[in-house]
Amino acid sequence: MNQSIAFVESEFSSRILAAWRGTLSLAELIDYGNRLTNEGLHELSVVLYQTWVEHNNTAFNHFALFNLGAAYDRMGRLEDAKRVYRSAIDLSPSFVQPHFNLGLVYERLKQPQAALAEWQWVANTVSMHDQEGAAHRLMAMNNLARLFENERQYGDALDWLRKSLEVNPNQTDVLHHWVFLRAKMCEWPVYAVPPNVDPALMIQSTSALAMISQSDDPEAQLVAARHYVTNKVNLTLPALSNGHAYGHKKLRVGYLSSDFSLHPVSMLMVQLFELHDREHFEVYGYCWSPEDGSALRQRVIAAMDHFQRIDQMSDADVARLIREQEIDILVDLQGQTFGARPDILSARPAPVQITYLGLPATTGFPFIDYVIADEYLIPPQFAPYYSEKPLYMPDIYQVSDRKRVIAEAPTRESLGLPAEGLVFCSFNNNYKFTPQMFEVWMNILRRVPDSVLWLLSDNRWAEANLRKEAEARGIDGSRLVFATRTWPEMFLARMSIADLFLDSFPFNAGTTANDALWAGLPLVTCSGRSFAARMAGALLTAAGLSELISTDLRSYEEKAVALAQSADERQRLRAVLAETKESGALFDTPKFVRNLEQRFGELVSALG
Repeated sequence: MNQSIAFVESEFSSRILAAWRGTLSLAELIDYGNRLTNEGLHELSVVLYQTWVEHNNTAFNHFALFNLGAAYDRMGRLEDAKRVYRSAIDLSPSFVQPHFNLGLVYERLKQPQAALAEWQWVANTVSMHDQEGAAHRLMAMNNLARLFENERQYGDALDWLRKSLEVNPNQTDVLHHWVFLRAKMCEWPVYAVPPNVDPALMIQSTSALAMISQSDDPEAQLVAARHYVTNKVNLTLPALSNGHAYGHKKLRVGYLSSDFSLHPVSMLMVQLFELHDREHFEVYGYCWSPEDGSALRQRVIAAMDHFQRIDQMSDADVARLIREQEIDILVDLQGQTFGARPDILSARPAPVQITYLGLPATTGFPFIDYVIADEYLIPPQFAPYYSEKPLYMPDIYQVSDRKRVIAEAPTRESLGLPAEGLVFCSFNNNYKFTPQMFEVWMNILRRVPDSVLWLLSDNRWAEANLRKEAEARGIDGSRLVFATRTWPEMFLARMSIADLFLDSFPFNAGTTANDALWAGLPLVTCSGRSFAARMAGALLTAAGLSELISTDLRSYEEKAVALAQSADERQRLRAVLAETKESGALFDTPKFVRNLEQRFGELVSALG
């Protein structure tokens, strides 16, 4: 007989009867309720607490209601959980735990303002001297920071991170968010140290994604990636794959991502999915992406032979599914970016596991075999700083979508740009900007009269800080023009009316550089040592425009100024890009797909 069933049959009826008669103490109630929960019998836990609450009127009913709410919460019955938590609060308004849990319920119900209100109550009401409530107070502060950041209320998020660090300055996760949030806001220096925080711990806590915007040191990036692995990834999972090939007639390739939506990864990848040779390849998509209703998402779904939503599945169940479907090559499109689920890959569900595009750096994952690259992107001398082996492509590491449409070009005046004068642009995410790079850009504006720098309007804090930094360098803040986000077709159209793209360093443009070159916009970049610092250089090399690559910021500045002063040279570059678009290696997506399939076939053949 099943142990859980025997457990229930022997005790449940007597406990329910005692709860009904009022002879089951609160301690016995909670102890037995916890046992039911540990057995996964949440429905019976609900019946137990409901019975006790209905037939007992004590000074402790709010505790029972809280546990009833938690049982509903675990079952996913969020409206019931909300109602019961509210009842517990009505009985005991100062009871902290239901306020905290109610915030989590509201967040899952997509009611962020209500969630913020509950956590603000906890953070502002619980005394700093209350030992029992201290943990909930600190967690409430951290949840406030996280949710304010998700809601793009960066100023409030940073304030709550500061308050959290004042309580405990040794929180590595909080420090990780502190660094990346300051980068998003262009709040320089990014590594400003709050009181009592160890500067070395702050650097150690920097995420892999934040690190690549702050450092061109590939060794530092590897250390950051491995720090995440050590602290966040389960490395004890037994391998589901035995490492041998399955011998399928068609090689089965699985793509794993939370970005099968209107996202840069899908913008680059969608035509690859469409062009896979169906005589020799079977394509699987494993998706936990938002249903954003975009045409791009529909293209991705239509391009898959098998498309599986896995957002409601555990990592272990997803890994077993991939193993059961006998995927030969599993391609991770996530790395350590937001939404990553590395424990799926840690279970080794496929004999060959590859990372691509999601994180422009090493993942540090010991269970990833290869990273798709080219020899410009990862020169052999830098390969030791990658936990993966480079899988070299012959022309370019980055795939493109040749179906991209460019909308009709708008007028400069309609976008707040001057009708006359040179327009530099840098439509990178603002967290890629550094004081050193910004200094060079301001030098360029100073040397090119009547020019403007057109930037992406990421957030109002970054915009205000960048204008302030320009003024501090003697440049009128009005020479920075900020563009709101728009649809891909219009984004490309905007590129077409700029004169020169100024790339960021040490985190180059990736998808955005591809878009700029597709739109015929010349781009100046500075290449360094790391993956992220060589992306645009790899694209320019494939386009036959290596003369636009610098290896130091001084020559980058000189190159940009020279191009600004030569309309003829800019026109020549546009002509080269037009030819590249038609017949060059950079945008030859069918050729890229055939080359990648050849590499995939070689990897599986080598398994034996």
